[in-house]
Amino acid sequence: MAELDSSSTSSSSGSTFFNRSFTMHANTAEPDAPKVHVLLNNPSSLNRAASISKIYNSIDSVKGKVKKLCNLFESAKSSSTSTELSPKVVLRPAKSIGYSSSFSSSFNNPLIRLPGTEDRIVVYLTSLRGIRRTYEDCYAVRMIFRGFRVWVDERDVSMDSAYKKELQSVLRKKNPSLPQVFIKGKYVGGADVIKSMFEVGEWAKILEDFPRIQQPGLVCDCCGDVRFVPCGNCSGSRKVFDEDEGLLKRCLECNENGLIRCPNCCS
Repeated sequence: MAELDSSSTSSSSGSTFFNRSFTMHANTAEPDAPKVHVLLNNPSSLNRAASISKIYNSIDSVKGKVKKLCNLFESAKSSSTSTELSPKVVLRPAKSIGYSSSFSSSFNNPLIRLPGTEDRIVVYLTSLRGIRRTYEDCYAVRMIFRGFRVWVDERDVSMDSAYKKELQSVLRKKNPSLPQVFIKGKYVGGADVIKSMFEVGEWAKILEDFPRIQQPGLVCDCCGDVRFVPCGNCSGSRKVFDEDEGLLKRCLECNENGLIRCPNCCS
């Protein structure tokens, strides 16, 4: 009896085990069926899939058309390049703007002369930085001449209005641009002419006759390269006391700013 009871219990336990596994597999498989049923019976999902396939097909067709057009253009270009002859490139020598160019017309113009300066280089410029382009042009011209180690008579129109009036009378212009360069009393031009001549190499020929500075790069101890110092007669006040008349009079040795040319570097 005990053996029968044990066998019955074992068989019952085995049947329950198989039944449990069967129920587990059945339960796991059951939810998939309604999903497939929903997908098959849902027209919107089918339409969406059809629309996506249409989009991909249209994209592929557009790509094919683009490739065909590219092939057509490449074939036409290759045929045109093969039939046409390659043009010949002719290199022309660069024109020098020396004495035979437009520079010579201003350099040899008899109407524009600066008297009393036949032995020097005169540059009218400004040291004020009110207009950036003008200041940069003046600075560039100064550096070009300093590179050749030649002495230049720099006339700053912002420090002395007499230089501005002098330049206006010589060029016959009310508002001449700066800088303006004169060599041996002859008018050369502005910053554009000076820079172009420097790039071509014309200044090496023109400045051969001018003496070179022995110690280039040194700053004047008297004026600090400003080219002006306060007047020693009136100490920059522009007024002098007249003992005979007992009155203050205008100093005749300095300009409107109470300055005179530096006796050390401008003499």
